[in-house]
Amino acid sequence: MVVWNPSEFITELFIGGQSRPAAVKTSVFDPAQPAQLVGHATSASHEDVSDAIVAAHDAFAGWSAQSPSDRATQLSHAISSVARHRDDDATLLTREVGKIHHESVVDSIVLETRWNLALDLVHDVDAVHEFDSAPGAPESTLVQRQPLGVVTIIVPFNWPLAILGAALPHALLAGNTVIVKPPRTAPLATARVVARIAASLPPGVLNVITGEDDDVHALIDDPRIAKVCFTGSVEGGKNIMQLASRSLTRVTLELGGNDPAIFLADAPLDDEHLDRLFSAVFDTSGQICMNIKRIYVHESRRDELIAGLEQRLRDVRLGHGLDNGTTMGPLHSKAQRDSIGSVIAQARAAGADVRQFGQLPQGDLSDGFFVLPTLVIDADPGLDVVTCEQFGPVIPIMTFTDEADAVRAANDTWAGLGASVWTTSDEAAARVSRQLQCGYVWINDHGAARLDLRAPFGGMKQSGFGREQGLAGIREFQDTRVVAR
Repeated sequence: MVVWNPSEFITELFIGGQSRPAAVKTSVFDPAQPAQLVGHATSASHEDVSDAIVAAHDAFAGWSAQSPSDRATQLSHAISSVARHRDDDATLLTREVGKIHHESVVDSIVLETRWNLALDLVHDVDAVHEFDSAPGAPESTLVQRQPLGVVTIIVPFNWPLAILGAALPHALLAGNTVIVKPPRTAPLATARVVARIAASLPPGVLNVITGEDDDVHALIDDPRIAKVCFTGSVEGGKNIMQLASRSLTRVTLELGGNDPAIFLADAPLDDEHLDRLFSAVFDTSGQICMNIKRIYVHESRRDELIAGLEQRLRDVRLGHGLDNGTTMGPLHSKAQRDSIGSVIAQARAAGADVRQFGQLPQGDLSDGFFVLPTLVIDADPGLDVVTCEQFGPVIPIMTFTDEADAVRAANDTWAGLGASVWTTSDEAAARVSRQLQCGYVWINDHGAARLDLRAPFGGMKQSGFGREQGLAGIREFQDTRVVAR
């Protein structure tokens, strides 16, 4: 366990193989105890950002010239530090993000798992396709792949390590050099983890920049940046695109979601599936882009589904993420807590059946950013709790009688990240899933904990574009070259 002295806990930048301090630092506080200092993160200057870009740019020639197998060997060694420091990193992550310690441990495990799954694809990285000879065509036509150059990866506060694992190893294995920008409001654990990994790689191959967003725009719009990979809000994605357009930098955007779950009349609602549903809604206090945000249940199963969720909600214990017995931590910020409060108040004022569970912590945690987990039953489709991404522990439940109406309602949204169909009929599962407008569909399941980490992941509509994970994730960090003669 970390011996905590917040006044001395400082993370530095990591540029060109060296740690770098700075005079300006950002203070990070505990969401469960907002007056409690967690530590400080170095804030990069414009010069620091420029130096990181130069370091990555200069390292690209040597790193990209290596074979994928040689890069994979070094990347395999570099990731070994994650397991050795897992508990300390998870403790730090919980203190700055707010989620329970178990989730922070899993955050680290998923980074390592995704990293190793990417390395398993080493022999596909430089795969070449050759066209058969044909009349009027060149004698030989080869389709090859090549890395892009310097890549910036920007991750959010909620699952920063796991999300990093969906892009960072793929970019590096493909031969790119990378600058990682940890989340502004929770940079400490991510900066520590990435700096340790970077120290095992050639200087400049992997760099870490922390600081205020306005001070690091060059990580997006500098002409030497070949690609930006961003996970965050829709508004954040729009800002990234605007900045990247200045130099026509490519972008992959994994943005917010408003994931629907459709429970048909024959949906399985035994304890196993209700446990899956509960986790898919309330993990990380609802602060996961691919959590279920809307439930559409056939009217014949309405009461059964609600009773199953209520049974589990009665066992929720809000508290500090490091305390034994805590099952749900605070939201990450006061602004998000207040936003969720407004969403719930609007639903209640509109006459929806609003049911809340648990007790708010008292004593040292009384000022924490906690929200009681909430069901909004028979919600009007126009309420914010239905149309917006709540990003908190609140879920609207609506009924239907006609399958087509449920599909239409599920698709009637700005988002297209994920969705789920709950049924015991394979035919119905296939029929409904084909109609859903999103990048990932679960059957009788949902959420980050049930994601196949080998498969491509990404959204449609305003949930973003581009794919992460798997071979498709590696291809996102490569360009296509044709050699013909």
